[in-house]
Amino acid sequence: MTTGNNGNENGISGGPGPFSEEELAAVAVPPAGDAELDDTDAATIDVDDAEPDLASAFEKLASRSRKLTEEQVRNVVQSVLFVAAEPQSLDQLFEATGIDRDRLQATLEKLQGKLREGLSGIVLHEVAGGWQLRTAPESAEYVRRFLRVKPQRLTRAAVETLAIIAYRQPVTRPEVEDIRGVDCGAVIKALLERKLIKILGKKEDVGRPILYGTTKEFLEYFALKDLAALPTLREFQELSEEHQEIVEKESGGEKPAVQGTLAALADSAFALRLEDKAAETEAALGVLEQAMDDLDATNNAAAAVLAPPAPPPGEAPPADAGAGAVEAPPATDLASPTESP
Repeated sequence: MTTGNNGNENGISGGPGPFSEEELAAVAVPPAGDAELDDTDAATIDVDDAEPDLASAFEKLASRSRKLTEEQVRNVVQSVLFVAAEPQSLDQLFEATGIDRDRLQATLEKLQGKLREGLSGIVLHEVAGGWQLRTAPESAEYVRRFLRVKPQRLTRAAVETLAIIAYRQPVTRPEVEDIRGVDCGAVIKALLERKLIKILGKKEDVGRPILYGTTKEFLEYFALKDLAALPTLREFQELSEEHQEIVEKESGGEKPAVQGTLAALADSAFALRLEDKAAETEAALGVLEQAMDDLDATNNAAAAVLAPPAPPPGEAPPADAGAGAVEAPPATDLASPTESP
């Protein structure tokens, strides 16, 4: 079997004959190791430079950075963000490039205008207090297929618990369970393992329960700049039907795990418990008011017995026929102390 034609068009041989299958196989298969080199140590081929002085190296880098044009600064920033595994703050970019923070901020804002959804497959986001390059959302399905990874979706219980912690932090596990109405221990443990929440400390209360809050990974996961970027309850309520359909489509046809954060923060069981407590509170207030009225009446009666009102001028005080009354002695004639016999 031959491959190709090593002669000319008229069949006249003008060079070496065709390669045999054995020769082609020998070229295709990598050569075996050299037995003579098995006992030989490999030489060091990397140049081992001395440890540079970081302070002087940074000064030189900053001096060169001042001479960069705007386009060069943009290319430097884009390159650093491309190789960075986590969001980079202005301070981190300054330490890496030596470019002034004002120039970095201006460059990032211009770069964000160019690398945005709908215009570029790479999008520049400001997340978790830093800047990060991410793939465009419309390309997510293709990227996942290329990387052979499954989309990360949270269960309804995880979304509800995470929403409560995000909006109520710092919050304890009993407080979360009081809102959801079910045990949340397993869900909280899973969120801790995913590093979406963390332990903030202990509450100064009976039993010193643990306080939970969100993490930097939580901000990265939901592409949030900070906690202030969380949508408000009003924004959830004002979701249009179109937005709700988009949420249902992205969640695989399911209804949204929570209709806004209201469903997570004020579920039906919690509302019923609030109504029952309100009724009990009103009943207790009624009993308390009645008890206070009875106490006022008793105090008034006691005051009337202990301190009767004074009689009007010119009237004799009423005779007290009660027990312990002392009868006045009979009057004596003092005009004639002695009478004649």
